[in-house]
Amino acid sequence: MKSCVEACLACYTACLDCATESIKMSDEAMLNCIQTCLDCAELCNLCARFCATDSDYSAKICAMCAELCDACAAECEKHDHEHCQECARACRECAEECAVMA
Repeated sequence: MKSCVEACLACYTACLDCATESIKMSDEAMLNCIQTCLDCAELCNLCARFCATDSDYSAKICAMCAELCDACAAECEKHDHEHCQECARACRECAEECAVMA
């Protein structure tokens, strides 16, 4: 449980950083990346909270989180920016941890 919480929080931070850096670029090509990162950050934060309290619903949230993390990683991997690549790595790790919990 602890490793899932830690992975979710690391992914949350990486996604917010990626979205923030992408917004600063003011590049229309980054809009989908920004939205996906913001969505992923919010779900990772929620997933971490559900896992930390050992909620009966954490497995369902983890399954959804794994799916969104994979989608976010795929989007970020399309871009060569370092913040996108870091986000993709955090998302892949979180997806693996959440899949185990689901």
